[in-house]
Amino acid sequence: MLEKDMALTQSTMMTLGSPAPGFNLPSTDGDMVSLESVSQNKILVVMFICNHCPYVIHIAPTLASLAKEYQTKDVAFVAINSNDAEAYPADSFENMKMEKQKRGYTFPYLYDESQEVARAYDAACTPDLYVFDKEGKLVYRGQFDDTRPNRISSGNYDSSVNPATGEALRKALDTLLSGQKIPENQYPSMGCNIKWKPGNEPR
Repeated sequence: MLEKDMALTQSTMMTLGSPAPGFNLPSTDGDMVSLESVSQNKILVVMFICNHCPYVIHIAPTLASLAKEYQTKDVAFVAINSNDAEAYPADSFENMKMEKQKRGYTFPYLYDESQEVARAYDAACTPDLYVFDKEGKLVYRGQFDDTRPNRISSGNYDSSVNPATGEALRKALDTLLSGQKIPENQYPSMGCNIKWKPGNEPR
């Protein structure tokens, strides 16, 4: 089912310098989380992920450890799931709660049920990553690293041969934290397409 429904998609690469679109979404921790509450003049990483996508599963362990490391360096992280949970129950809000605990995510995991936030960010795939500087301007968007899960058979993937490193995101954050400008030559992320509700598909 997963293999049949998955459409490999690249990120659309929002224009660098764009301001971070606002949001106020429910968190798996039981509260509402806004852009203002997570940015607070910090570097901010906004990530569109989900529970079931093999491309997210591939990076999840390294993403969890990288975020934990950089949260001690004045970098904030927030993850957003915008998938249609009615069509894809694995991405339901209840399953998001279990996913956060399973992965050890130390950042808010938010549910964009209306998909309006995904549209505002022009998000296209999972994972889709955006880094905003302390002024709230986009300075990096694209891939976590250049690794991808290996497809073994229909619906089955393996990450052990080519594990995720987070190299691209790590390099962008280190560059920004050192006060330098991140090069504009950036590579798009790639993963499952966001599972849009009928009528919400980008045009």
